[in-house]
Amino acid sequence: MLAAAAPLEGCALLLGQQIDSMLLLQAIWPCCNVWPQVGERHRRFAIDPREQLLAQRWARRHQGAVLGFAHSHPHSAPVPSVTDLQLCVAPALMLIQGVEQAGAAPSLVCWWMAEEGEEPLRLPWRMGG
Repeated sequence: MLAAAAPLEGCALLLGQQIDSMLLLQAIWPCCNVWPQVGERHRRFAIDPREQLLAQRWARRHQGAVLGFAHSHPHSAPVPSVTDLQLCVAPALMLIQGVEQAGAAPSLVCWWMAEEGEEPLRLPWRMGG
């Protein structure tokens, strides 16, 4: 999904519900990378605000909300970068697709981005059927 944008960074919004202390991810809403400097889109991304509004409306109609965002690291590990940490509006989920080991297939890793200054927490997760 996110790898389809390679060699550029792909991006998406994570839509779902919070049920007690559990987050239920219901949809991954693919978005266009509209980072203003086209030549930097291989290492930066920005989600079109219009797509954010459409996703928020869809989520509300399905009793949900935007829980966070997803993006790819086409040339690095699926770990939040310094830029990710600086630009993330916490608390939020962050799903990153990247390569954990050279030659391996890309993997999706889910992170809980707590309040500013706190270390990201790698979360166990699975895609529902």
